[in-house]
Amino acid sequence: MSGERIETQSALPPTMLRTALLLLPFQALFRGGEALLPVFLAAWFGRNAETDLYNLLAACFGFTGALVMGAFQDSVVIPILIETERKDRELFRQVVGSILGHTLVIAALLALATAGIAVALGYASSPSHALLFGLTGAMTVQVLGGSVRAFFVGLFNARGRFRVHPVASGIGIGFTFAILVVWRGQLGVRVIPLAMCAGDLVAIAIMATLAATSLGLGRIAPKLSRPEPVRRILSLVRFETAGQVITRANPLVDQLMAGLSGIVGGGTILKYANDIGSLPTSIIQATFLPIFLTRLSQQAKAVDEFRTTLRRSLLAVVGVLLVLSLALAAFRLPICRLVFLHGEMDAAGVAAIADVLAYGLVGVAPFGALLILARAHVAQQNTRIMPSMGLLNSVLNASLNLVLVRTLGLRGIALSTSVTSLVVAVVFWLRLPKVLRG
Repeated sequence: MSGERIETQSALPPTMLRTALLLLPFQALFRGGEALLPVFLAAWFGRNAETDLYNLLAACFGFTGALVMGAFQDSVVIPILIETERKDRELFRQVVGSILGHTLVIAALLALATAGIAVALGYASSPSHALLFGLTGAMTVQVLGGSVRAFFVGLFNARGRFRVHPVASGIGIGFTFAILVVWRGQLGVRVIPLAMCAGDLVAIAIMATLAATSLGLGRIAPKLSRPEPVRRILSLVRFETAGQVITRANPLVDQLMAGLSGIVGGGTILKYANDIGSLPTSIIQATFLPIFLTRLSQQAKAVDEFRTTLRRSLLAVVGVLLVLSLALAAFRLPICRLVFLHGEMDAAGVAAIADVLAYGLVGVAPFGALLILARAHVAQQNTRIMPSMGLLNSVLNASLNLVLVRTLGLRGIALSTSVTSLVVAVVFWLRLPKVLRG
């Protein structure tokens, strides 16, 4: 698991592509379990009131977890860590410990606040109060574990060690599946967040050990000191977080709209359609985007190289995602049957998933462009635009939901997300400085 050497010269897209292709087997082998998890959950638990409650709470805690994880993974933390280590190795060690300390405190506070919101939402939508409290407690702990894991991912990515995360994650997901197999009969859907917590703890233990040894950092002690790079991170991350607070409400709004649609299992159908539709961008996020952000962060001051890398990467990612989304659209029904028509999942539910999926696939390529362009702003430490971009994203998605769900039902919710991704990607491009757009 030696780190890849990060070049800073020209001919960057081929170098990034080569690194991404070398990373792909690790992601496929060790993180494939994460992609397969919804398939097994569908077969084991089907679609019912309990799975709808689980998916509602998962969207709620996923919103919070993504905020904390996004603040330290694929964020402005990466360019600042790269910059700090180049200038002062000892200061870099202090910054790492401080980031971990702030991660723990912020994650704990947000997790507890989310637990209160989750209980209120659960009471309003489900009579299964015992299940509600069990899921809420486990998901609260899960936010903490996921946040610490994201801290280590950001640390290794800043050092160009892209393979560590998929290896650790793959071993962790193995533990997750083992717990699900053994305890699902006794605990029902309660076992899902418990098993995922266990997987996170295993992944954290592996990455902490490797950080201490292969990165030469020793034991990383959490601190709450604030050297200058940490103050800058906290200042800039708050803009990213504000944008994410607004944007990450979209899955929760979508789940609430699905619940209001009156379709039994509607939230579950929408969730599984999104899981299939997000596969192409998940591949890009797992293999290419961490390398892309690290490279752009190193080129932040070299305008010509930055612009060349951005434009070529944007064209390549959009092209690949267009091909993948068209292929999925053409074969969506047999794919959904192959993936979901097992165990407790019925044929009508699978047909509904395939139907909704078609509308979600419209937004795959625009969402890929959005991911690329958002990272271009992050690499330039231009996070001050994120709150307004998040507001645009959330307001547009919610407005389209209200209009389209009346005529298209669940399909309208999926189409709303697709149209929103396209509009936001265009605005991200227009808000780049003209010199960077070329």
